Amino acid sequence: MAVGGFAVDGPVTGSFNSKITAAVVITCIVAATSGLIFGYDIGISGGVTTMQPFLEEFFPSVLRKAKGAKTNIYCVYDSQVLTAFTSSLYIAGLAASLVASRLTVAIGRRNTMVIGGLTFLAGSAINGGAVNIAMLILGRILLGFGVGFTNQATPVYLSEVAPPKWRGAFNTGFQFFLGVGVVAANCINYGTAKHSWGWRLSLGLAAVPACIMTIGALVISDTPSSLIERGKVEQARESLRKVRGKGCDVESELAELKKASEVAKEANQEPFMTIFKRQHRPHLVMSIAIPFFQQVTGINIIAFYAPVLFQSVGFGNDSALIAAIILGLVNLASILVSTGVVDRYGRRFLFLEGGIQMFVCQVGVAVVLAVTTGVSGTKQISKGYAVLVLVLMCIYAAGFGWSWGPLSWLIPSEIFPIKIRPTGQSISVAVNFATTFVLSQTFLTMLCHFKYGTFLFYAGWIALMTIFIALFLPETKGIPLDSMNLVWEKHWYWRRFVCDN
Repeated sequence: MAVGGFAVDGPVTGSFNSKITAAVVITCIVAATSGLIFGYDIGISGGVTTMQPFLEEFFPSVLRKAKGAKTNIYCVYDSQVLTAFTSSLYIAGLAASLVASRLTVAIGRRNTMVIGGLTFLAGSAINGGAVNIAMLILGRILLGFGVGFTNQATPVYLSEVAPPKWRGAFNTGFQFFLGVGVVAANCINYGTAKHSWGWRLSLGLAAVPACIMTIGALVISDTPSSLIERGKVEQARESLRKVRGKGCDVESELAELKKASEVAKEANQEPFMTIFKRQHRPHLVMSIAIPFFQQVTGINIIAFYAPVLFQSVGFGNDSALIAAIILGLVNLASILVSTGVVDRYGRRFLFLEGGIQMFVCQVGVAVVLAVTTGVSGTKQISKGYAVLVLVLMCIYAAGFGWSWGPLSWLIPSEIFPIKIRPTGQSISVAVNFATTFVLSQTFLTMLCHFKYGTFLFYAGWIALMTIFIALFLPETKGIPLDSMNLVWEKHWYWRRFVCDN
């Protein structure tokens, strides 16, 4: 078996039944709907912040700046209070994701998802009825706690339930529903933008995806690994039989899970200390680098501010919202491509191809904006060039959708041994939220000062991360979770850390 350019000789231990059953498909689809709430929030925030009634109610200074005749097109929406509305969610999500590592161990992956859904539901109600900025930010904080819990628990749930051979395809379901949430939010924004109360409806309708995923989580069972971790062996056996098929012998897989859990308990060490040990250095590096790099591709910033961005480069309000919908649909279609090929061609291939594609598009956008708006950004871009920017952004979104989008959730959820899996996923999600917070808080200011150079900034990061993947990420497709140590032992660089221990 190829592992990042090196071979793993002999059969992989723990390679159990890889049949795709109706039960595992339904379970993974229901669990993956947790991505809806994160996607809806990403999509709704940028659209709401372009609605005039919303700005009149909470951010009148932005409207005054927008009406200024000589305003630089890059600086119209540069407001720290406005970006605080968007980015406050991510500080809360960061805190929640760290708490969630202990929560998923104590009460299970599924129950953590339920708590996340209920918290998000409360936040959507407060935001929909907000009468001042304090209520808006309180609602965003509750949304952040909800997203923090679900983003930590769901990818781990999917990786633990899915058959090893098809783990990549099932795990991309989370990113697919995240994309569905973004598109749905953009469509709702388009429909509500013309009404004075439209922003309330857009924010309040976040309750719908929250209800869908919470009810869904209540009807599925927890993962066998989580049940064994909590001493519920019989429930774990039933859960395995359900997802692997009634005619399948699950005892050998159950025995492996019990063995892994017992080893973890015998170690009796604090997971947040264990993960910093030398033998887990590759895991720790990936849990930090992968989510950090995902965010410095610039995708979430573009998703947050797509309507704002397209307005800035020459689209009207309605046209900007339509452009954001088109961008979301392209991203959604590309995630389906990833689902079909990730377990056939592997993770590395998609990472490398997607990285090159995104790099070219970001440089292309920078060149178009530099030529058409000038260095000062005071020239108006023509409709034709605005459409070219949209096309380049769509190609960029497609590259992200089949590479860094789904794979950034997949890789951290599959590389950790069970004793530090919740902790590793928590670190990964926390890094994701921390990076998103910094970027979302600074993007509009960066756009104002760097102008078209903002896109060159992200292009530089994309080049760096693509080189990082080529050198340091081994291939993990088809490897059972309990045999994942093999990929590190055979890697040209990481084996020095793993094999020494």
